[in-house]
Amino acid sequence: MSASKVTDSERLAIQRQLKIKVGAAKRLLKELVLYKKEGEDNHRKVDQRIAENGEEWDIKNAKRLFEESQRMVKDTGDRLGKAIQELRTLVDSVKSRPEFSEDKELLDAVKDLTEATAHMSNI
Repeated sequence: MSASKVTDSERLAIQRQLKIKVGAAKRLLKELVLYKKEGEDNHRKVDQRIAENGEEWDIKNAKRLFEESQRMVKDTGDRLGKAIQELRTLVDSVKSRPEFSEDKELLDAVKDLTEATAHMSNI
């Protein structure tokens, strides 16, 4: 066996890492979408309370919730960006290995990476 051949355990380890990194990116993307929606909802609540001349405490609390949502959007976006970069690095290194050219995990990871990158630019 040549030195460039991948053992079964190495292949499984790489496939596992691909699955883990794809799963993390998908989860963070889902969280980001939910936090953005929550932020929009909270912003509407602030505007509604102000328009209704709500009590100062209600307005202040609604603003606090909106600000928290904005922090979560930023934090999740940062973590998603990092997860996408880690996945891209792994995919690029695995793509360069001919023994993985038809690997299902790699092909799925490339597809998911493309989708996640597209969603990031739209959010």
